[in-house]
Parts: sequence; C-alpha cells; structure tokens
Amino acid sequence: MTAIEERLREALRESADAVGESDDLFARVEISIEDDRLLRRQHTALIGVLACVACSIASIVIAVTGVQQQGGLLMDWWVLELITVGLLIAIAFWLGPLIKRFGRSYAADVFRANPRTGKSFIMLTDVAYYLIFFSYILFTLSFEPKGSWAETVNAAQLQHETARVGGILLIIGVLHSANLLALPVMGRLLTLNRQLEESTSPPPEHD
Repeated sequence: MTAIEERLREALRESADAVGESDDLFARVEISIEDDRLLRRQHTALIGVLACVACSIASIVIAVTGVQQQGGLLMDWWVLELITVGLLIAIAFWLGPLIKRFGRSYAADVFRANPRTGKSFIMLTDVAYYLIFFSYILFTLSFEPKGSWAETVNAAQLQHETARVGGILLIIGVLHSANLLALPVMGRLLTLNRQLEESTSPPPEHD
C-alpha cells in the first residue's frame, strides 16, 4: 500500500469515526416510508379517477352517437359542444391545483421573509386564474352551429373544439410561466420594502 493510499484510508477512517448517530434517524426513516406509501396510494387513486372519467366520457359518447346505414357515426353538434365545455372545466379545476401543489416549495422559498403576504398573493393569483379560465370558456361557447358547421358533428367543428382545448392549455402554460418569472420579483420587492420600513421606523422609547 502506498503512502497516498494509507493517508486516504486514515482520512476516511477519521471521517467515519467523527460521524455520530442521529437520535431521530429511525423516526425519519419511518416517515419517509410512510410518505412513499401515501404517494403510491395517491397515484393509484389518481389512476382510478382518470379511468372512471375516461369510462364516463366513453359511455356518454356511445350513448349520444348514432350509426348511419353506411356505417358512419352521427352526433348532434350541441352534444360535442357540451362535452368540450365539460372537458375545459375539468382541465381548469384539475390542472391548475396540480401545478400549484408542485410549486408550493418554490413559492415558500420566494416569500420566505413574508410568508403571510405570499399566501395572500398566491390566493389572489388563483382567483385571477379561474376568472380568466371561465371567461375563455364563455367567450368560446357556441349556442348555434357556426357557418361551416352542420347539424351533426363534422370536421370543421372538431377542429374548432380541438383548438378550444389547446387554447386553454396554452393560457394555463403562459400564466404559470409568467407567474414563475413574477414571483421572485414580487418576493424581492416585498423583502426590500420590509427592510426599508424596519430601517426607517423610530426606535422604541424606553421609560
């Protein structure tokens, strides 16, 4: 064994001897295992919910779809319109909170110096998001067939409804991307404002 290897071995041994046992190691391992089990149960429940939603949509489509003598499928235009509206509402209620849940740690880091203000800002942002989502749904809602539509679903209506779904996904992505860029700026401004108030506030008077 060379001198370098001997020194490396001694350094590793000293480092290992310096490490002490953690008193709460077992408790942390139990918590980690329980978190993994909870995460797996949540994933299983999510898969079950998505499967139920897919089966429900498939059942509705089958129930409201007729068959032509030539073998083609027929569906009234308003049925597809209602299905699209329901899908848009489901996306708004599901995707928004999902993104928010994964961004909580990011928001907590940004508003570390102002946690109460950060929570209020995020809640107000959520309200603004839902207002934008439902405004988009109402603006794109159709109460009668458009010019190139027919009484039954055709390619023009399918293209229009697909663009509606893509539009709300684009809006959600743009809003959350802007939020990611705006949150650090807001957090920094709030921190500087708080520091300025503390530095300019008069010292407490002593009797």
